[in-house]
Amino acid sequence: MNNRNQAGVPADGRAAQSLRNDSSMRKWTRKVLKHRQYYYLLVPGLLYFLIFKYIPMLGVSMAFQDFKITGGMFGSPWAGLKWFHILFDNDDFWIAFRNTLIISVYKLVFYFPAPIIAAMLINEVFSSKIKRTIQTIIYFPHFTSWVIISGVMVTILSPSTGLVSLFHMSSSPLMQPEYFRSLLVASEIWKEMGWGTVIYFAAISGINPEQYEAATIDGANRLRMAWNITLPSIANTIVIMFILRTGHILSVGFDQVYNLYNPLVYNVGDILDTYVYRTGLTSGRFSLATAAGLFQSAVGLVLLLICNWTAKRLGREGIW
Repeated sequence: MNNRNQAGVPADGRAAQSLRNDSSMRKWTRKVLKHRQYYYLLVPGLLYFLIFKYIPMLGVSMAFQDFKITGGMFGSPWAGLKWFHILFDNDDFWIAFRNTLIISVYKLVFYFPAPIIAAMLINEVFSSKIKRTIQTIIYFPHFTSWVIISGVMVTILSPSTGLVSLFHMSSSPLMQPEYFRSLLVASEIWKEMGWGTVIYFAAISGINPEQYEAATIDGANRLRMAWNITLPSIANTIVIMFILRTGHILSVGFDQVYNLYNPLVYNVGDILDTYVYRTGLTSGRFSLATAAGLFQSAVGLVLLLICNWTAKRLGREGIW
């Protein structure tokens, strides 16, 4: 009778399985060594996510503690869900939550389609020189910090020296609650629209040119080709970008809002990111700020999962 291990697998079968595993490991090692230059390129990105994304996740425990700087994360007493109860009973939190949701929906409606439309319009430019020039111009604001962008906007919208002085306005639109959210969306489009077109340009470049040639023979104009060929061909890319965008629906950009808002527009401009900053660093209530940040991340994760599941159900490609 064959020798068997505790699981009832014959000894010769176990040896064969071990040989297959060793062979697979050797193949994988040779493959890694052969393409090691590509794996070297992954190291900076992996280190970035490890240092700035995964290691900081240890700080999530502060949301369940009465955190004290002297005690640290491992010496502070546990408080259970205390800070979440305090958070959800705080009116300022719900104001920030409402503002975040409204601004995010505005950006989803007006900013999200902007790079798609821009990429499709620029793709219709026949001159490659003009196309590159336009791309360079619309890319440039992305590499400018929000500090500079906010300074430019403050200058332009100044009632004394800016363009709004031509309309005899008594105060800057940045200080008027009814205009502030619209200016946030407009500045987001101005700064990030060009950079957002990069992914869509890549998707458009992968379309088979023969489809356009066949459409031309059939008498289709450029608008018809854009609608029936270009847009359907990049639909999966649009869906994936939309799913990723919904994951950040409660994160509308700390840098932008912090540099543009002021006490006069707190009631419409204060968002969860600035609430966390003000509560944690300014007021020193680290546990409360961590609870708010954890809630923000949890909602984003749930929305991302729902949107990904919906996309798969509708026959589109998801993130996984």
